Parts: sequence; structure tokens; C-alpha cells
Amino acid sequence: MDTKAWKLVSSEQLLKDKWIDVRSETWERPDGKIITPFYKYGFPDYATALAITKDGKVILEKMFRQGLAVNCIELPGGCIDPSDASKTDAMARELLEETGYRFEKIEYLGKISPNPTTNNNLMHMFIATGGEFDPNQQLDIEEDVEVVLVSMEDLIELIQTQQFLQSMQLSTLFYALQKLGRIIVK
Repeated sequence: MDTKAWKLVSSEQLLKDKWIDVRSETWERPDGKIITPFYKYGFPDYATALAITKDGKVILEKMFRQGLAVNCIELPGGCIDPSDASKTDAMARELLEETGYRFEKIEYLGKISPNPTTNNNLMHMFIATGGEFDPNQQLDIEEDVEVVLVSMEDLIELIQTQQFLQSMQLSTLFYALQKLGRIIVK
């Protein structure tokens, strides 16, 4: 199948603030057919990490998520700010702000799209190792995060029992566990 790029005909901004940019767009397919309206959702890129302490514990977070109105268990992460020098720096900042841990090594694993059909942002995946708690770090007071330390075996059980609702974080878990040799892909 020969897939060709579509042509953007027009784009109208419907809503824009710090967290979202909603547009109504008109697109022309290669065969000339016009598709309208097509809604595009703009969000900031963000990062998430499988974070492991020096003594081998995995750092997770419990947070209330308004979209589903439920408490979720998640990996640490957050938006990449324009002031961040790099994606890795953004991940280090988020880890410190949310968990109070600093890491010896933060390794980039790649990126995925939340939904390439409608969203224009990416999630960047990391594995952070050698975490050590900084007792002087003030956690981000705007977020209501409960930090939870679990063993690697408990993490695997949480995955197997479908305790992670944030689907893209499962991609981070997959790539990080593959990097650690816990998942073998042939």
C-alpha cells in the first residue's frame, strides 16, 4: 500500500492554555477528498521512568486521576518544560520533585505516541537507576503523590494483575524490563 501524506488545508484554534491546544482542521487526502472537521489535541511532551533505588526497590506513585476519578498506581513522570535543558534533565527534575530521589544514571529508552491520530505529543521513556533519597528535597506541593517502594517481584505482580491503568506507562515498563533482561524478545 502506497501511503502518501495528506495536505493541511486549514486549522482553527478552538482552545489554548498551558496544558492543551485544541484545533479544528481541514485535510485534503491525496485523492482530493476533503476531511473536515478533524480535531487535533496538542499537549506538552512528557517523560516517565522505571526508577530503581540503590537497594533495588522500584519507586511507584499512587495518585488520584480526575479523568476516571480513581486512585492509580503509576510510574514517576511529568511534562517536559521549555526550561528543561534536555529530556533527561526533565526526567531527573520530575523524579526529584515527585519522589525526592536523585539517580546515578538516567537512560533514554525511546519515545511513543499517546495517539498519533489525534494527539501531537510524545512520551519519552527512561530507566533510572541508583536512586538515593534526598532528605532536603521539598516535594512538589501541587501534586498529591504517595511514593511507594516495591520489590521487582511485586512490580511484576502489579503488571500481571493489571494494576497499571496508564497504558503508555506499560510501554515504559516493557522497554525497561527488556533492558534489565526481565523480558526476552527474540
